[in-house]
Amino acid sequence: MTPLHTTQFRDIVTAAEAIGSGLGLTETIALYTGWIAAQAPGSPGMHAAWFNLATEYGQAEDPQAAMLAYRTALAIHPGFAPAAINLGLLLERQGQPEAALQVWGNALQPDDSRIALLNQQARLLEQTGELAQAAELLRISLLTRHDQPDAVQHWLHLRQKMCQWPILSESIPGLSHHDLLGQSGPLAALALTDDVPTQRAVAAGFIARKTQPKSALAHPGGYRHDRIRVGYLSSDFCSHAMSYLIAELFERHDRDQFEIHGYCASPDDGSPIRARVIAAFDHFTSVRTLSDEAAAHRIRNDEIDILIDLNGLTSGGRLQILRFKPAPIQATYLGFIGPVPLPELDYMLCDDFVVPPEFAAAYHPTPLPIQGLYQANDSKRAIGPPMSRAAAGLPEDRFVFCCFSNHYKITDTLFAGWMDILHGAPNSVLWLVDDNIWSRQNLRLRALAAGIDPARLLFAGRTDPASYMARLALADLFLDTFPYNAGTIASDAIRMGLPLLTLAGRSFASRMAARMLHAIGAEHGVTASLQDYVSTAVALATNPVQYAAYRTRFTGTAWKESLGDIAGFTRHFEAALLRMAGVRSTEIV
Repeated sequence: MTPLHTTQFRDIVTAAEAIGSGLGLTETIALYTGWIAAQAPGSPGMHAAWFNLATEYGQAEDPQAAMLAYRTALAIHPGFAPAAINLGLLLERQGQPEAALQVWGNALQPDDSRIALLNQQARLLEQTGELAQAAELLRISLLTRHDQPDAVQHWLHLRQKMCQWPILSESIPGLSHHDLLGQSGPLAALALTDDVPTQRAVAAGFIARKTQPKSALAHPGGYRHDRIRVGYLSSDFCSHAMSYLIAELFERHDRDQFEIHGYCASPDDGSPIRARVIAAFDHFTSVRTLSDEAAAHRIRNDEIDILIDLNGLTSGGRLQILRFKPAPIQATYLGFIGPVPLPELDYMLCDDFVVPPEFAAAYHPTPLPIQGLYQANDSKRAIGPPMSRAAAGLPEDRFVFCCFSNHYKITDTLFAGWMDILHGAPNSVLWLVDDNIWSRQNLRLRALAAGIDPARLLFAGRTDPASYMARLALADLFLDTFPYNAGTIASDAIRMGLPLLTLAGRSFASRMAARMLHAIGAEHGVTASLQDYVSTAVALATNPVQYAAYRTRFTGTAWKESLGDIAGFTRHFEAALLRMAGVRSTEIV
């Protein structure tokens, strides 16, 4: 926050600004300190002077002095919310989240300031996993003032994570069902609707709030290199689902045609997959600590021909870098499975099943189909040793339905369908990931209300990637989510020979699993309505002959010849890159 200007000490602020711009922080701090020492107790402007002194200490990277000055400002004026907000942010950065929450919670403030403090508390509580408290504070904030799209977005997504249905509850005066959906946020919208124009409108609103247009940096005529320079930008070059999918594509790129650059905004988690991804790039640059503008200039200076953003509208994405247009051709791929209506993006890499031609016009940027399957996969994925059902806490004599997708993808309508499946297949259980304590409790209560013994819902704790893969093989049928299908997890299940059942809709996100099932010749698992989804699941669970016939589609050979054919995928992907660059492809089909 910039130094506060007040009429009581305008002259000292003016002098401090002049000194700061000419000589630096030391003299500015000395000026404020001297002015404060010369004032009588209770002098007007003292709290503001201490606040300004605190901001200068912060600029001088002296957090202890800054925190003391903010506390002094609050002692003089307990209702001075800017000091409480800044003090809390400093405490958070110093690794003291509980102290930050206490400062924000104890601060006295009028409505506008209280809203800011509530939102800061909610943000930090969400980050630390206290979902229910975060949601309640956002609800209180919205009851004070409902016109806060960012607060609405986080409140709704917290409700999704906790399975607090109905998600679009009209419990905030001034926020209709339409308003809530429109402000739900891009990721949340994928799990709320399969209507592509609605998803696009939500994404456009988010982009308008979070980014600003900039002048293009890229050379308007492009560049002339011996090899096409392809840059990949991501905050997920770490132990993340995206890296587990795409690592081998980086390794297999044809270096006679392409020079591969990696621009990394992710923390170094020390994982083997991160080391592997970094080693796969010809050139690797960390942009984590760079400003968006500085990162964009770095990409421009590297004369990247095609920049591929692997985040889209997901957490950690650096959309503002793309707004500087640092490369003449920019595309989005894999990270966000929906419209990304950023004017500076040229293409969205997909395939012609997940985005059929009749739906293509609803998307932005322009869909560019990869021949065959849209999803990269890694043939070198580590898989743990086989385990028993007993070791995983599963019954040996029950049909095990499973879904390991995050709980925000589960809707009340879908869960009601799952309960119908359990009614129709009484000798079955439903195995879910143990996402959080609130969703676990809410799902059990919903099961009880549907007449299902909550003990038939089993929850698997988080585990390492290799053990997770091995554990998938223990289930009998993966029940996919809708309208936001499983992506990485669906391909993981198929790789492990676990049959999958999906419901296909209109959007990219609702057609991912169906694309994979078509690829291995398992069309029987693709349904077009919830009724068909339920009846197919019940039939597979209660008819051993039908189940056995379906399971024969899920073989290692079927995987290797379709989803696991990374050599073929790389050729198709590179052909798409050449089409972007306007180069005639010599792809071998």
